[in-house]
Amino acid sequence: MVSVVMSAYNSERFIGEAIQSILNQTWKDFELIILDDCSRDDTPKIISEYTKVDRRIKSFSNKVNLGGCLSLDRGMKAAKGKYIAVMDNDDWSYPDRLKKQVDFLEKHPGVGIVGGTMEIMDENGIISAKRQYHRNDTSIRKNIFRYSPFSHPLIMVRRSVLETVGYSNCEFAPADDYEMYFRIGTVSKFANLKDTILKYRVVSNSLTQRYPRKMILTSIKARNTYRKVAGYHMRLSDYVFNLLLRICAFILPSKIILKIFNFVRNIKVS
Repeated sequence: MVSVVMSAYNSERFIGEAIQSILNQTWKDFELIILDDCSRDDTPKIISEYTKVDRRIKSFSNKVNLGGCLSLDRGMKAAKGKYIAVMDNDDWSYPDRLKKQVDFLEKHPGVGIVGGTMEIMDENGIISAKRQYHRNDTSIRKNIFRYSPFSHPLIMVRRSVLETVGYSNCEFAPADDYEMYFRIGTVSKFANLKDTILKYRVVSNSLTQRYPRKMILTSIKARNTYRKVAGYHMRLSDYVFNLLLRICAFILPSKIILKIFNFVRNIKVS
């Protein structure tokens, strides 16, 4: 029923916890696809040990380092499940995550992708905040030109929808997930669960932390690509917002840009 896809690179510190959180799911009908992207630490060894004890795990090793976008894309295309869930190699899913998302999609056939609420933790696992997302399709579309409507390691998407609109477009990396959401929204509805289903770990070497300017500019590129596409409407206030954001990306230091980026996407929603 479900394919959980995880891309891993130099993640020996946390990948064991991430894998175990999937193996501990109350929903048992899944495969866990793990792609090692040429890690230089003990990540491949840890993956191999888990593969020996659970037949639901399918591991692959990239011959060259592909980067997060291409590696995850390879995993999604190998998926066999009706639904594809994304899991980062340093996060932790609550035991009922898969069940809640499967149940929702089974009851709402018009929804092509569902996310949820997540807690934010540091590298030591200490929770500092909770991030909510707009839950219904109307609210998500209203705000989609301001910030991403989902956190990528929170999503579950219908494989049939991805086969229709296409998988990752790495020309938009590191905002390739954001661009994919826009495409999904052209053929189906959006939704987020109110339930907290994941602990999201903030690490210093993540793409968002290292390249906030690139993240903002590629996100704006995705918004401009779909501003005139049916099903979306960019308001005048959205134009102004993105113009100011672009100016900030060019004139402000990376640390300030990151604070602005986090402020925008951490706005509490009802």
